[in-house]
Amino acid sequence: MSVIQAPRGTFDVLPADAARRAILEEHAERILGAAGYGRIETPTFESTVLFSRGVGEATDIVQKEMYTFDDGGGRSMTLRPEGTAPVCRAYLEHGMHKLPQPVKLWYLSSFFRAEAPQRGRYRQFWQVGAEAIGSAGPETDAELILLLADLLREMGIAHTRLRLSSLGTPETRAEYREELAAYLRAHEDELAPEVVARIDLNPMRAFDASDRTTKRTMANAPTLLDRLADDDAVHFEHVRELLDDAEQPYELDPKLVRGLDYYTRTVFEFTSDALGAQSGVGGGGRYDGLIEMLGGQPTPASGWAAGIERILLAAPEPPLAPPQVDLFVALATEDAARQAFALVREARRVGLSAQLELTDRSLRGQLRHADRIGARYVAIIGSEPQISLKEMESGEQSELEPRSVIPTILRGNRLV
Repeated sequence: MSVIQAPRGTFDVLPADAARRAILEEHAERILGAAGYGRIETPTFESTVLFSRGVGEATDIVQKEMYTFDDGGGRSMTLRPEGTAPVCRAYLEHGMHKLPQPVKLWYLSSFFRAEAPQRGRYRQFWQVGAEAIGSAGPETDAELILLLADLLREMGIAHTRLRLSSLGTPETRAEYREELAAYLRAHEDELAPEVVARIDLNPMRAFDASDRTTKRTMANAPTLLDRLADDDAVHFEHVRELLDDAEQPYELDPKLVRGLDYYTRTVFEFTSDALGAQSGVGGGGRYDGLIEMLGGQPTPASGWAAGIERILLAAPEPPLAPPQVDLFVALATEDAARQAFALVREARRVGLSAQLELTDRSLRGQLRHADRIGARYVAIIGSEPQISLKEMESGEQSELEPRSVIPTILRGNRLV
């Protein structure tokens, strides 16, 4: 019988992996918490309409990549493919618009997309994200960019590049889309078939095409960054000034297009050469119209998301200290199990890290195991009323009354 394996595009988080993820989570909580962001977690699945309306019918996510199912009651549900729309839904549903604005939230959650698995891209993946809802100022955009830069720096990711652009307002973008669509139609024979198929639906996605012929054609395409309205241009200039003041390097990329329809004005992406073709580590931008799309009042907002797996691929391996084991309780006789169990429970109640022998190893095998896991002390319980307590570093061993074992370990005294 063959061994059952995890579905393609998914993965198991093993203990060593979990330790690295815990480090990332600690950095995220410290950096974002210090800036006033509170943690939020939303359900794994949501009503499908949340994504079709919020993310956009024309996006690849909605058209090709969502895991959608009937909940058994005739309601269409979708495993969340991204985090911003669910956070905005929670903002409205729980009346957070009544709180002092902006409401700053961050999350670390799993997401799901039915796309071709490859290094750094999975069908189930994790992201850390931050959203600031209720602020229209360029300071919010700059703060979010710098917070993500701080997180990547704390994880030791070197040689990152920040790509920066602006998509303007929906009105400006609508005019530009017509101009771009006309350019694409005039060059249809130089575009990939899938790009031609969505000229009317979403012409800006042509900038993301991987086809070489399409890339050459798009190199001469008109760009939105050169056609911003005055207010949008001023907003973008202020964002750039704040990044310059913070000495955060960036590259202007007029062809930067985020894969979600809700973005307005500032958009950005951090990339790392360590990831190869899938170089994007994280990014985001402003989405001033999304709350209104979901039924709320017009509300400015900005945010980002970064892939946990991609961050860990790009980051160096951190030195991981082995977990401390204060006490290992060994059994010299079978009838000592109840007393050993009670001793372990007492040790854990006072805050010690304690493990109990759970196999049928010999006493010698138990001592070898205690040494392998780095136990500071081993308590050997047999048929005698006293317990042998051995300090592993010195090898010293003493016979103690059961009530003296835990105090001795807490004092950390040498055994005599």
